[in-house]
Amino acid sequence: MRLLRRSKPGEFSFNKNFVGNDPIPPYAILSHTWGADAEEVTFEDLTNGTGKDKPGYEKIRFCGEQARRDGF
Repeated sequence: MRLLRRSKPGEFSFNKNFVGNDPIPPYAILSHTWGADAEEVTFEDLTNGTGKDKPGYEKIRFCGEQARRDGF
């Protein structure tokens, strides 16, 4: 399992890939509807720090902010 981490300045990165008995930190599951493929942020976008200009990035940013407000 991979978890998306939001840093204090609002940037996103992936935690390590949790496997087996690795301890998993508290996390939130936030859902959204999907847009057109060209609008959505891909795994590669997040890994490379790109995709911030895509409309789907706003959904990720919003979900990260909501998780922060909820204490995650």
